[in-house]
Amino acid sequence: MLITTKVKKYILLAAALMAGFGAIQADHLKSLNAEGLDKNVKPGEDFYKYVNQTWMDEHPLSAEYSRYGQFNVLQDSSNNRVKRIVTNLSKSNPEKGTNAFLIATLYEAGMDSVRRNQEGAGPILPILSKIENTQANEMTDLFLWMHKNYGSPFINVGHQEDLSNSNVYAMYVDGASLGLGDRDYYLENDKRNKEVREAYMRLIEKQMTNAGYSKKDAKRIVKNVMKIETLLADSTWTREQSRNLAAMNNRRSLAEVKEMYPHFPWDSFFVETMGFDTPDQFIVTTINTVKQGDNLLANLSDREKKDYYLWSIVRNASPYLSDDFSQATFEFNKVMSGVQEQQPRWKRALGVTERNLGEAVGELYVAEYFPESSKEYMIGLVENLRTALGKHIINLPWMSDDTKVAAMKKLNSFKVKIGYPDKFKDYSEMELDPSLSYWDNVHNANMWAVKEYLKKWGKPVDKSEWGMTPQTINAYYNPLANEIVFPAGILQAPFFDPESSDAENYGGIGVVIGHELTHGFDDQGSQFDPDGNMVNWWTEEDAAAFQALTQGLVDQYSAVEVLPGLFANGQYTLGENIADQGGLRIAYTAFKDSQKKKGVDINSEEAKIDGLDPTQVFYMNFANLWGQNVRDEEIRRLTIGDVHSLGQNRVNVSLKNIEPFYEAFGVSEGDAMFIPAEERIIIW
Repeated sequence: MLITTKVKKYILLAAALMAGFGAIQADHLKSLNAEGLDKNVKPGEDFYKYVNQTWMDEHPLSAEYSRYGQFNVLQDSSNNRVKRIVTNLSKSNPEKGTNAFLIATLYEAGMDSVRRNQEGAGPILPILSKIENTQANEMTDLFLWMHKNYGSPFINVGHQEDLSNSNVYAMYVDGASLGLGDRDYYLENDKRNKEVREAYMRLIEKQMTNAGYSKKDAKRIVKNVMKIETLLADSTWTREQSRNLAAMNNRRSLAEVKEMYPHFPWDSFFVETMGFDTPDQFIVTTINTVKQGDNLLANLSDREKKDYYLWSIVRNASPYLSDDFSQATFEFNKVMSGVQEQQPRWKRALGVTERNLGEAVGELYVAEYFPESSKEYMIGLVENLRTALGKHIINLPWMSDDTKVAAMKKLNSFKVKIGYPDKFKDYSEMELDPSLSYWDNVHNANMWAVKEYLKKWGKPVDKSEWGMTPQTINAYYNPLANEIVFPAGILQAPFFDPESSDAENYGGIGVVIGHELTHGFDDQGSQFDPDGNMVNWWTEEDAAAFQALTQGLVDQYSAVEVLPGLFANGQYTLGENIADQGGLRIAYTAFKDSQKKKGVDINSEEAKIDGLDPTQVFYMNFANLWGQNVRDEEIRRLTIGDVHSLGQNRVNVSLKNIEPFYEAFGVSEGDAMFIPAEERIIIW
């Protein structure tokens, strides 16, 4: 069943910064280490390497990681904290039905490899048997049962905030997701995409044999799954098309969707799967993709459909079954990302626990690790950044006064969430049982989430809800609520540290705040008004000027060759690139203003930090955030599927447009980081 549509994926999750995964480190992390600068690299030649190369050399990739950087170091700290919380709960024999009991039950099930290896594929065999034994006249019932319990084959249907009125829910129709995520893996025939396809086919065959199928049957399932997913991919939008939110806002009546997609059982779907009457209106996000799913429903044989369903069950259940399933998935991940070693079991178990009980864990996390002083500091910092962005808007040379007034209205309407929700989720109706298998408990948790989701239909949107857990190392902007959100997890060094200088904190968490504020005015966020509705508040001339500036930024990033023959995708990463640049400019203005209020002359000898000018430290800590080692396979995967630019480009390409950076490090013509003033792109 659909819970998050493609629209939500691109306007909420794509607005987040980025998070990784890692290990080790003490609880209190430090910000910038000025002694670690690589003096063999000139700042004007490669600022990213100047700041990060020493750290990168000292932290080579271990077999467990496809990439490892500062985000991962911070994630390690959070993981270790959460692990202590969870393992202590497991030792305390918590009372049944409490959050502590739910957390401990799910985590311990994930850690019990002995039981899972004894059970093998046993927990899912009844599901596979039901699919296999379905008769021809029962295939529609099977389709509805799959949607209700185990996914969204062929077509996604579900509700979320209405693009035109974010206070209410609308019903969306979208195409099915792809096992490989991106259409190019199915449709492009270069060496790399062929390697990924072949690895995926090996994965399907191996997992189906793990599930008890003969090699002959497994090969048939591979053939049918690849046929179906390739046909779906053929109608799926490109990465660039998927950023066009206006093109997704296709409103259709019930009569129209029934005529457009006659093979989908609309009325039965809502009564039997969703539990309420069929809506009168829909938003069809990708018309042709949904049409392809409808055609497949009509034209595939029962055997082909069953094989597609079987793989959906096995693929989704494999993380919760025996080690041979997880090992097969890992072998596939080695091809996709280059990782050489599985994460330890405790990290995998912890990740599952947090995905299903995130706010229950988060409530315990903030009670122990998030001081209210950090929240108070952040509130002041956000207002400083808001003021700075207001200054920038007022002084924009390319924007008319009418549009500036509208932009300021939106800026002043931003809602801010810091640390944790005012009200945590109530998990009391979730039923987990230590006697059940890991898969059954995870499925029960999923069904609880679906039940909570379905309750929302017909009610006003609750804008107090959070899209991330408190312990998450990330932040986001949600245009449907016009809000910026900073979980407690990210409020640590190198982003924020009360023991560090203002220059470091503004270059860290200040840039993050500016980044999220700017998302409200990037190529997607700028389509939403102060109330979170998709409304055009631009004059035609200003929209054209904005488009011209953004195209300049697209061209800058697309010119970067990240690997031989592989170039960055400036169009796909545009929103994040706008936010990176805006975050840098806004945070630096706010930093200067804050020092002026304190009576500090940032150009004086007294203001220097470890012999460095505060402006230099500001830009150094920004670059410090993105230092990482990354495998070539992961570079390819990220370039294809991530809306964020690679860390090196987030630093170097952004800074090439920033005049104070040039002044701080003496960047001049002839340096690799130099571009002529008339070619520098300044948007916000």
